[in-house]
Amino acid sequence: MIIIDNALQAREAEGRPIGVAIVGAGFMGRGLINQITNSVPGMRVSVVVNRTLEKAEAALREAGVRDIRAVTDGSGVDEAVAAGAVAITQDFRAATGASTVDAVVEATGAVEYGCHVVVEAIAERKDIVLMNAEVDGTVGPILGKRAKAGGVIITGCDGDQPGVQMNLVRFVRGLGLRPLVCGNIKGLQDEYRTPTTQAAFAAKWGQDPYMVTSFADGTKVSFEQAIVANATGMTVERRGMRGADHAGHVDELTTAYDVEELERLGGVVDYVVGAKPGPGVFVLAVHDDPKQRHYLNLYKLGEGPLYSFYTPYHLCHFEVPNTVARAVLFRDAALEPLGAPTVEVVAVAKTNLAEGTVIDGLGGYCTYGVAERADVTAGENLLPIGVAEGCRVLRFIPKDSVLTYDDVELPAGRLVDRLRAEQAAELPTPALTM
Repeated sequence: MIIIDNALQAREAEGRPIGVAIVGAGFMGRGLINQITNSVPGMRVSVVVNRTLEKAEAALREAGVRDIRAVTDGSGVDEAVAAGAVAITQDFRAATGASTVDAVVEATGAVEYGCHVVVEAIAERKDIVLMNAEVDGTVGPILGKRAKAGGVIITGCDGDQPGVQMNLVRFVRGLGLRPLVCGNIKGLQDEYRTPTTQAAFAAKWGQDPYMVTSFADGTKVSFEQAIVANATGMTVERRGMRGADHAGHVDELTTAYDVEELERLGGVVDYVVGAKPGPGVFVLAVHDDPKQRHYLNLYKLGEGPLYSFYTPYHLCHFEVPNTVARAVLFRDAALEPLGAPTVEVVAVAKTNLAEGTVIDGLGGYCTYGVAERADVTAGENLLPIGVAEGCRVLRFIPKDSVLTYDDVELPAGRLVDRLRAEQAAELPTPALTM
């Protein structure tokens, strides 16, 4: 999005920076705070929301911010900004209710809490950037419908692999090709990793062990590819995706898929482990015009029918300000569901689960997530992993079994469950012919 830099420079020159609320001062939130504060003209951090104000303050001080004011409501945020300060608060409603906030970045990775933030932001007519694929992959379609009705942009983010894939999809479509595979490149996949096995890695990089485990056990890539599927209308070849080990370059994958099957399915999302150039993304696409296929061959993309396009990196929080600018200035989403979901992420037992077990959080000891067709998820009453946390197991569940709603008792009074019910009623999943 090359036009973004000039648009932001204009806002800087006019003295009208885009005001951003960042919800979550964890690893990604800290990086984003620093990026906006020190590298993005025409944009400012208005407020940081975090359960512990000390972490919010520390993140701002790391970025060089000195005037920091604790507030409790939207007027407090506005007063701090008017004085040239940055606000910190424990209450996300202070951020959504502030007139000096144009966009809210949800960066917690928590599903239930994230749902509350997004619903409140929509009600207050704030654009929303989700650094939270878990919310998007669980209730993104219904939140997207609510946002459209309210004239609000809700979008996944540039920099994270789903957003990088969608930028590549749009580029490839602009060349006249049809994407049939959207792929994610991983360095590791082990469903049985736990916060204990990942503790040292998490400590080395200053990250949360549960979040790191969700990367390693496949839950995160399942969410990432699910939201790409829901943004493109694609599906999965099978439960869990193909997920092959591939030590070579992604260009070699042009011969790995049955094009007729891809066409029949309407395209698939997938991932590979160990491929080059990691940790990027790739898109495999076809061109229907034989004249243009001749040119593609001349330009060293091969004879087809599949052509490989890739981005060799994803730069996470570095690119998120681009998403904010796209939403606020151009009303453009980097990634958003088309409508009803095509792919969900369902919960699988990571170990034998005894009756009475209360399932822990994503990337925990109890479950891992796998991508599944949304019509299968609905037809078999499978339990989305985004609603699994806090559920009590009602019967013995063997390791590697997919959980269903009948296997658990849901916690009472959760917003995520109400949104799931609303999504099922208003955006029913069409059956996919197999």
